[in-house]
Amino acid sequence: MEVVVKCARCGTERRGDELRCPRCGGPFIIEPQFPYRERARENFPYIRRWISLGEGNTPLVELEGVKFKLEFLNPTGSFKDRGSATLISWLAERGVKRIAEDSSGNAGASIAAYGALAGMEVEVYVPARARGGKLRQIEAYGAKVIKVRGSREEVSRAAERSGAYYASHIWRPEFRDGIRTLAYELGKEAQGQEIYLPTSAGTLLLGVYYGFKHLLDSGVIQEMPRLIAVQTEQVRPLCAAVKGEPYAPPKRVTSVADAIVSTNPPLLPEMAEIIRRHGDCVWVKDAEIGEAWKWLAKRGLLVEPSSAAALAGMWKRGGKGIVVLTGSGLKTL
Repeated sequence: MEVVVKCARCGTERRGDELRCPRCGGPFIIEPQFPYRERARENFPYIRRWISLGEGNTPLVELEGVKFKLEFLNPTGSFKDRGSATLISWLAERGVKRIAEDSSGNAGASIAAYGALAGMEVEVYVPARARGGKLRQIEAYGAKVIKVRGSREEVSRAAERSGAYYASHIWRPEFRDGIRTLAYELGKEAQGQEIYLPTSAGTLLLGVYYGFKHLLDSGVIQEMPRLIAVQTEQVRPLCAAVKGEPYAPPKRVTSVADAIVSTNPPLLPEMAEIIRRHGDCVWVKDAEIGEAWKWLAKRGLLVEPSSAAALAGMWKRGGKGIVVLTGSGLKTL
């Protein structure tokens, strides 16, 4: 067996394609049982035929002493394409033809694009108040957008109960597993560095961590990079959890960083454990995000405010390292 799929919390192995662990309700993770392979796709032996739009291999550029990983140059404008390519490829091999996802943002757009390429019927469930360029992007790929009144949790439940295959970017381990490739690309460049990551539901943080863990276990790197999760003043459940700070989720999120708005992330225990062992969490104010956004734009990097939050977090900590710019600013103009 080249990979093991098991519960991140109790270690129970997955028997089929269950969404959650039947024993404890935890998320599944995919662990390679072989040393890192130079050809990136060979590290995903459970996929034989890739549904791909050319995702990955994004530039790493240095500006004024800071290195930026330009993930917003992926095909649909965000890092989520790494996860979508992996999940949709896995589903296509199993003959899945109709899928449901719950996201009015980058994940929804990415799943819609890759699902369209695979010839799937895609339904994207979004909050009733959802508006903007990302929603139009989802519709442009031909996905059916279904608006749901109620909380974010109610939107997720509607997608899960839709009758379509629930292709959740949060719960499906294949999605998070695809983000391992980002760590592979940074490789030795990231060894001993601080990696600044905008953090919301945790797919980026968890995917990058397991990619670096595979490199570390394989002897490719000798030291785990420090992973610095960046959240906003308004939405900071991870920072509150790891620092023991009081925090009450807002009834309505109004932060300019509209892609990092998960007030109650289901993967919070896994995120917190990684940050406690291998990094730190910092939160920033909208004004600090705005300054970072302007700084990047004046240097030719047009990103989402949520992406600029990572740079604002680095400035706030007074650190240096690699900043992952996750989403395109063209989505928010």
